[in-house]
Amino acid sequence: MKYKKISIIIPVFNEEKYIKKIVSKVIKANTLNLLKEIIIVNDGSTDKTKNIINKINRNKKNVILINQEKNFGKGATLKLGFLKSTGDIVLIQDSDLEYDPTNYPLLIKPFIENNADVVFGSRFISNQPHRVLFYWHYLANIFLTMLSNIFTNLNLTDMETGFKVFRGDILRKLTPCLRSKRFGFEPEITAKISKIKDIKIYEVGISYFGRTYQEGKKIYWFDGLKAVWEIIRFNLFPDL
Repeated sequence: MKYKKISIIIPVFNEEKYIKKIVSKVIKANTLNLLKEIIIVNDGSTDKTKNIINKINRNKKNVILINQEKNFGKGATLKLGFLKSTGDIVLIQDSDLEYDPTNYPLLIKPFIENNADVVFGSRFISNQPHRVLFYWHYLANIFLTMLSNIFTNLNLTDMETGFKVFRGDILRKLTPCLRSKRFGFEPEITAKISKIKDIKIYEVGISYFGRTYQEGKKIYWFDGLKAVWEIIRFNLFPDL
C-alpha cells in the first residue's frame, strides 16, 4: 500500500503554555515525505488555548481546527478528530510536550517497511532520552499493560502510550463504535484492534519527557483504578 498523507490529531484542553510550541514542532516534523493534515480539537478549554489555536488556524492551510464549547474528555475529542481525518495514516499527538514529534519517522517506518496496520510508541523499550519521574506511575503502567495483554493476548509493553498510530481506513471504520469519552480510550482502542483478524500491530521505542503535576499533568491515581474496570469492560463487555 502506498501512503501519501498523514493526519495528526491533537486533542487539547487548557494547554496555553505548550500548544503553540507543540503545533510548531508538528508542522516542522519529518513525516517521511507524507503530506500533513493537522487536526486540532479544542476540548472546551477555559484558558487562552482557544485564542492561540485560532491564530494558528488562520495562518496555516493544512491545519484544521475543531472547537468544542464544553469539555467532553480525550476519547470524545479524539473521535471528532478521527472522523474529520482523511489521511492514509492517522497519528495521535498529545498537546503537551511529553511526546516529541521528532519520533514520527520511527512511528511511520513500520507502515512503509513492514505493512503495519497499527503502531504503538513504547516508553519502556527505548534507548531514547527519558525524563526520570514517578516510580508508582511506572508500576501502574506496567500493571495496566499486563492486565490488558491478558485479555487481548497481545505482548505490548506500553498499552497506555499517547503515541498510537493507525492505518486511516481501519481507524475510521472503528471510530463509530468507540464508547469511551475520557482516558478509557487507551484500553478500549487496544481491545478493539486486538479483535481484528490478521491485523499487524507493531511497537517501537520512543523518547518521553513526562511532566509533573505543577507543570500540568492531568492523570491521577483514580484514573488508574478506572482503567482496570475499563480494561475488563471493553474486553469482556464491549457493548456496555
